[in-house]
Amino acid sequence: MKNKKNILIVVFIVLGMIFVLSFNDHNFKRAVDACLAGSQKLSDSKITDLEEARKFCEDQIKKNK
Repeated sequence: MKNKKNILIVVFIVLGMIFVLSFNDHNFKRAVDACLAGSQKLSDSKITDLEEARKFCEDQIKKNK
């Protein structure tokens, strides 16, 4: 009985970690997309190099974490 309880606790901890890590990546992608959209609206001259803008947004978000 106690052994089953310990196994279930370990399984739920592992599932919880997988769940948290997968949504962490999802939230990061959404933040980068929002940064790109905001930079397009705020910029007087439209950003032409989307990859450079994405890299800049990713660096800024990682730095602010």
